Amino acid sequence: MRDDPSLRGKPLAVGGRQDQRGVVATCNYEARRFGIHSAMASATAFKLCPELIMIPPNMEKYRIASRQIMEIYRDYTELVEPLSLDEAYLDVTHSPHCKGSATLIAQEIRRRIFETVGITASAGVAPNKFVAKIASDWNKPDGLFLVRPGEVDAFVAALPVKKLFGVGKVTEAKLNRLGAHTCGDLRSWSLDKLQQHFGAFGARLYSLSRGVDEREVNPVRERKSISTEETYTPDVPDLPACLARLPELMEQLQGRIKRNAAEKFINKLFVKIKFSDFQQTTVECVGHAPHLDTYRRLMETGWQRASRPVRLLGVGVRLAETEQVEQLRLFDERATH
Repeated sequence: MRDDPSLRGKPLAVGGRQDQRGVVATCNYEARRFGIHSAMASATAFKLCPELIMIPPNMEKYRIASRQIMEIYRDYTELVEPLSLDEAYLDVTHSPHCKGSATLIAQEIRRRIFETVGITASAGVAPNKFVAKIASDWNKPDGLFLVRPGEVDAFVAALPVKKLFGVGKVTEAKLNRLGAHTCGDLRSWSLDKLQQHFGAFGARLYSLSRGVDEREVNPVRERKSISTEETYTPDVPDLPACLARLPELMEQLQGRIKRNAAEKFINKLFVKIKFSDFQQTTVECVGHAPHLDTYRRLMETGWQRASRPVRLLGVGVRLAETEQVEQLRLFDERATH
């Protein structure tokens, strides 16, 4: 919409073609009024809105915009924790800018993003990450919402339980069945009762429903995995055909591992399979480098769990923390010698 003003005011989505089992990556607010949302199948999106305009992704354009946005964030604080290409937590507690006012900093950042990148941005200002994230969604697509420390209690009490981190449709339905529709409802539950129904996650529900979130903004985020996957049209019919696609997937994976300089951090290998009925399975094992024979064995194991045509195949590696990998390498070298 920024680059082509003729698209403004029209239902627009970025994603894959419907005849190739594409999905919606994102869409504008005009499209959302029809019920379209990210991760929806493109074919479904066109059923909801036949006039939908679908354009393919342009990752290089997004990376350029992302770098510009992150550079603006870091002008105000070194404590920037990215969540996506354009979204991040900022801790401006000790920032000297704008007389130390988080609200004024947010206003200035929004103005600079518009002037530099040409897009609007929304911001949430609050005492902790949970409330700030909720607040950032309050006045989208171009707004700012402030929750002062003394307002957190009332603000959170009125929130539906689905706004809590980690509460998906299944947990929301369970909470609703048990009589908890808002965070205020949830506050009547004891910590023991929440843990009885939800295990360790109960303690998180107990804290968040009271607006308590002690997580710090962490500017260093460890990458936990690297993978590549492909959706096939038509379905891959059988196991031999799946195995035949492994070399190409492995080549793509090795390229990503190299670009991320992650070779020495690999500690597991995995294969992901999504069958024609949308059943999905993942098989993994310990391993310190991509190996075709290992991926073949993993794929054989995974395919046998359903033994039917496959719509998506993926291969990947899990990454260990740096300290763990260094210790393993020293141990291996000593054992070898």
